[in-house]
Amino acid sequence: MRIAVYGAGGVGGYFGGRLAQSGTEVHFIARGAHLAALREHGLRVRSVKGDFSVPAPATDDPSEIGACDAVLVCVKAFDTEAVAARLGPLLHEGTAVVTLQNGVDNEDKLARVIGGRHVLGGAAYIFAGITAPGVITHTGGPTTITFGELDGHDGERTRQLLERCRRAGFGAEISSDIRTVLWAKLAFICALAGMTATVRLPIGELRGVDAAWAAFRQLVDEVSEVAAAERHPLPPPVRERALATARALEPGGRSSLHDDLVAGRRMELETLHGFVVRRAAEHGLAVPMHEAVYAMLKPWAVRNERAAASRG
Repeated sequence: MRIAVYGAGGVGGYFGGRLAQSGTEVHFIARGAHLAALREHGLRVRSVKGDFSVPAPATDDPSEIGACDAVLVCVKAFDTEAVAARLGPLLHEGTAVVTLQNGVDNEDKLARVIGGRHVLGGAAYIFAGITAPGVITHTGGPTTITFGELDGHDGERTRQLLERCRRAGFGAEISSDIRTVLWAKLAFICALAGMTATVRLPIGELRGVDAAWAAFRQLVDEVSEVAAAERHPLPPPVRERALATARALEPGGRSSLHDDLVAGRRMELETLHGFVVRRAAEHGLAVPMHEAVYAMLKPWAVRNERAAASRG
């Protein structure tokens, strides 16, 4: 099985690295200093589950890789359309393109360009990031992925990918209702990202303050209301699972939105809280916590985007 990992950051680097470590043929698509380090030194992962290094065939040109059986799209959501336009050389008739991104509409963006038959929804649950060129640091989280066909059927390509993931030693499962999974993850991520980014403290310190925990719960509930209006209702056990996951996280856990804010990088604010605010308005729903988080973080998002543009 040939797998291409588009975006070798925390998510793509960790899961792609584990797949490569277990013997699967994995090719990474990266850029800049990170790409140069992958080519020279391979991929190095510092993980709470054990450090490892693997050779990392890497390029910034998908045509150098050729057709693959699966493509894991692990870029930030604001880069989805640009990536979709470059996927052609990686595809054969049965290629599965699995999004492991934040947000609930990346699948639709990809499908408009490459065709819906290729696209699978997916959700990754992990805290990891690039800490130096060629180096991924994995600090915690469930360290699992869930994926599935958008029409809900369980086909050969999903089973083959599941077997490869399990062989690699990380948690993986197939969902017959991946859209609901994506909305459930959005509820969790909006709460975790919104609170850690605005308060600038890790989850362990938020859990111990009643008012902060109530705000966390309200963010989950607001996404649940929008999901129901979008015809993807989240049952109460799913919402409680988001809270249980937050309770079980390592006390020092933050979010990629927080990390991008403090590092001066582009932020996924529009994919998360901005998306919820806009969809809520379309349905006439009140989402005051999301509106507050969005208002507080939008100036930072604008500032960071300008800084990123000036850096080229």
